[in-house]
Amino acid sequence: MKAVQYREVGSSPEVVEVPDPEPGPGQVLLRVSAAGLCHSDQFLMSLPSGAFPYPLPLTLGHEGAGVVAALGDGVDQVAVGDSVAVYGPWGCGRCIKCAEGKENYCLNAAAEGIRPPGLGSPGAMAEYMIVDSARHLVPLDGLDPVQNVPLTDAGLTPYHAIKNSLSKLGPGSTAVVIGVGGLGHVGIQILRALTPATVIALDVGGDKLELAREIGAHETLISNEDAPTAIRALTGGYGANAVFDFVGAQPTVNIAGAAAAAEGDVTVVGIGGGRLPVGFGAIGFDVSVRAPYWGSRSELIEVLELARRGQVSVAVERFSLDEAPRAYQLLHDGKIRGRAVVVPNG
Repeated sequence: MKAVQYREVGSSPEVVEVPDPEPGPGQVLLRVSAAGLCHSDQFLMSLPSGAFPYPLPLTLGHEGAGVVAALGDGVDQVAVGDSVAVYGPWGCGRCIKCAEGKENYCLNAAAEGIRPPGLGSPGAMAEYMIVDSARHLVPLDGLDPVQNVPLTDAGLTPYHAIKNSLSKLGPGSTAVVIGVGGLGHVGIQILRALTPATVIALDVGGDKLELAREIGAHETLISNEDAPTAIRALTGGYGANAVFDFVGAQPTVNIAGAAAAAEGDVTVVGIGGGRLPVGFGAIGFDVSVRAPYWGSRSELIEVLELARRGQVSVAVERFSLDEAPRAYQLLHDGKIRGRAVVVPNG
């Protein structure tokens, strides 16, 4: 079968032929319907050889959806022909976090070498993929896999981040979204669906701010050093009750910290390497700072339900498997509007 692999540190991803996988005991084989591209892939492929954490070659794609093609011994929770989304942050299934459905915070995954698809294990950017357990599959129940596969990360991650701040986002509150990319444009919709907050969106590109307005942002601002002053002007001088930074670079983290109101939340979701100092005088009074990771299995079910109700949708650009390397280049260049999705068997 064909797969998109990162084969050598510093190189570009390639389309290659690899053996067809077969499911072992407890595993599920999917015929992949769709695989999403993510800036996390770009981050991974930017690491130098001394910092690269996984064996190569690596089949990419941690956002996956497909149709069950075969079952390993002992699997009876799904059936051949089921259309499913893949819950990506795989855990051990035994620890207290996994028992809560929070496999994104599994206590044993690192020690046991359990890695997400596309981020250590063979991913979804192939004609077929192996899912290690049926518990990592969520029924799509009529949702279009191409349109909705990004929700497994680009929906789940902002949903998890925003749920942590719902208590701060009542009537009269303000939420700021920094970065209207794959995650940020879904985050705006989640905020509009779950809260009455006024949503202010920041980005460096006018096209991204146009998208933000189309999907429900009340206000849009250019993301620069003047943004915190502008946010405070829009909030009567108080600042934002919650700031979600989907970029995470040092300039955006600085904006997030400067824009937060007293007792506000700053949530750094992006992996741009920025750091926010915390301590008396370094940040507003009683401001909470978080750096969440992905989300729980139950939250993925909830995100898909929002999509089913028409409250969340993803702007998607579709590519074939052979076009995946070009799609990654477009993503790197900031030329993807919303999320890029590869259709391996389209």
